[in-house]
Amino acid sequence: MKALGVLGTASGAGKSWIATALCAWLRGQGVRVAPFKAQNMSNNASVTIEGGEMARAQVVQAEACGLRPLVEMNPILLKPSGPQGSQLVVLGQAQQLQSGRDYYRDFVRHWQIVADTLDGWKNRCDVLVLEGAGSPVELNLMDRDLVNLRPLRHLDGRWLLVGDIDRGGIYAQLAGTWALLPPEDRARGLGAIVNRFRGDLGLFPHPEQWLAPHAPGLPVLGTVPLRADLQPEEEDGLTAADEDRGTGETIAWVRLPHAANLTDCQPWWGDTGVRTRWTADSAVLAAARCIVLPGTKNTIADLRWLRASGLDEVLIAAARRGTLVVGVCGGYQMLGERLLDPAGLAGDAGDEPGLGLLPMTTHFELTKIVRQVTAECTGQRWAAYEIHMGRTAATAPVAALQTVQDADGTSRPEGARQGNVWGTYLHGWFEAPALRAHIAAAANLTAHLAHPVPWIEQRQAIYTAMAAHITAHVNLNPVRRYLGL
Repeated sequence: MKALGVLGTASGAGKSWIATALCAWLRGQGVRVAPFKAQNMSNNASVTIEGGEMARAQVVQAEACGLRPLVEMNPILLKPSGPQGSQLVVLGQAQQLQSGRDYYRDFVRHWQIVADTLDGWKNRCDVLVLEGAGSPVELNLMDRDLVNLRPLRHLDGRWLLVGDIDRGGIYAQLAGTWALLPPEDRARGLGAIVNRFRGDLGLFPHPEQWLAPHAPGLPVLGTVPLRADLQPEEEDGLTAADEDRGTGETIAWVRLPHAANLTDCQPWWGDTGVRTRWTADSAVLAAARCIVLPGTKNTIADLRWLRASGLDEVLIAAARRGTLVVGVCGGYQMLGERLLDPAGLAGDAGDEPGLGLLPMTTHFELTKIVRQVTAECTGQRWAAYEIHMGRTAATAPVAALQTVQDADGTSRPEGARQGNVWGTYLHGWFEAPALRAHIAAAANLTAHLAHPVPWIEQRQAIYTAMAAHITAHVNLNPVRRYLGL
């Protein structure tokens, strides 16, 4: 097995995109390729068939490889919950909340988990594409960094370095990273990629000539233009440009401080006649045809934030006017009458009144529900999943929103619906075109037209186009030579 690392000059440089494109390209070359990220910090997570939790970025990369997602592709996941730390997920299983200090105190144990998982891939694929995190040369962290250089040393791998020209300072990014790399790690470099270029490529000729005197031995392999239509999912949620997409009547997504699984909104981007906006602006929320309260990694803290900002009253008033209000996961919990987490199992501790728009109460328990399901709504069936700490129960008769089928084949009612207020625990719920059309009709989005292809199939077409895009703009011959292609 060969190991190909995708390192970045900083967080948000586009490592996930480049890694996904490489996965799709290698798959197209007939290579048995798999993705890997030793440690991911993200609140965008998904669920495997086996019921394990992993970052959505590696789920997307697995799809690009033609594989079903496995927790061994992301052995450690940190889900930030606020000042008290992050929830630690190890090989798909949620652990306790940990502070940064406690997490680093267990570095030796965590690295052993990563090393054992890496070794387990050696006979399972030809190429393992390893995505890094942040920068590989954070000098104060390099002795306890288990996601960038250490895995490549362990597997005797090679790397590509990704810099983000969109944020400026591309030469300083690349040359600075090169200068701070230990010599033995520089020797593993295959080259650099300039990512996210906007405008006329002719205005950025021959970047390698400018970089060479400052980073000898680091060739620039190409410049990748930014393509807004080739963004399957962002690792950390959404870019600034994605927070306002489309034209038409608005579906407003409440921009909670601890919002999770922000990618739930992406299936709407292929539709016409609808605008999706992530916002905390009361005027935007009040004018929207539909309001979505998304998932959150700290439900009680975000509910308190809604009250402190006065947005709770905006949401209640909108619901009373007949605006369609949809709560997903933590947003569903907030729509209820009461939320109880005295021990702070899911974030901030508390016993809080909810928005009172659904007759439901949520109790937070130590055991986390993580499962794939089949959603059954509007005459269609499609895959969705649940990730949540709380259990929500009705305090008065209320209609279920839909039916779901669990992995064992049993069906059960799911969610709640009371007039124009709907709540569900399902992520991936918006992926079915018929469901989006149903929501648009309920919200009176008169110009909406759903893309006829399910989002999961749209993603496969995006992966193919990403592979073509990177091969058109990047010299991959050094990668070919290393991999023996």
